[in-house]
Amino acid sequence: MSDLTTSAPGLVPRSLYFRRLFSRPLPRGGEPVFLFALLFLAWHLATSLVPQQGNALLPTPAVTARALWASMPELLRGTWSSMLILVPGWTVAVVLGIATGLAVGTTDWLRRALFPFARVAAPVPPTVYIPYAIAVLPTFRLSAIFVVFVGGFWPVFLNTAAGAQALDGRHRDSARVLEIRGAEYLWRIVLPGALPHVFSGMAVALALSFILLTVAELFGANAGLGRFVQYYADYADYPRMVAGILYTGLVTFLSMELLDRLRRRLLFWVR
Repeated sequence: MSDLTTSAPGLVPRSLYFRRLFSRPLPRGGEPVFLFALLFLAWHLATSLVPQQGNALLPTPAVTARALWASMPELLRGTWSSMLILVPGWTVAVVLGIATGLAVGTTDWLRRALFPFARVAAPVPPTVYIPYAIAVLPTFRLSAIFVVFVGGFWPVFLNTAAGAQALDGRHRDSARVLEIRGAEYLWRIVLPGALPHVFSGMAVALALSFILLTVAELFGANAGLGRFVQYYADYADYPRMVAGILYTGLVTFLSMELLDRLRRRLLFWVR
């Protein structure tokens, strides 16, 4: 009997049933869960169906989970060590990037003087500074903080300057009428108007800072998330290496989510 017709009342043709099933939208927020479930299933199938002998380069999810649980004390110590580099470097980059971006975005002569330099310096990959910073600065931690700062400064600075330039002219006119000038003008008028751009720069800077932190730790760190992955890769302990990669991704995700929640709380009028 054809699947397009049915004699029983209340029954739905098979083709129409599947069309309706797959056309239904996922619950709100369910898309990433569905994607991660598909990736996990692909990982499980790849490690279960593909023959692997000896020390497998891609361990199974169960083996990786056991390695992750066994490595948690070391990973937590590595997280603390990495945060002692990431947080100071990123924080200084945000503070100086916002301050200079507001000044440059509202001052014509500063913009004419610094923007050409920014076009030259900003595209330079911050990783090229790592060997020089290690050679010049007294400790590895200071050199890593410097590299994180350089990488995080330019996105914040450029986005803040763009936000200050894009400020609505009505706000400038109102500030002149109310005789709001100087630092008060930057703090009360320009910064609130530029905040959407500022948070965009902060998010880019945070993601880039994690990348630079991990790369810097490969050069000479005794602890840290990047050092953890590199150490077990050198010893071909692939379950711990994969566990370290997944854990680093989780830490990065949680940090980005925390910043995004702060953005939504402060910019409640932006949709």
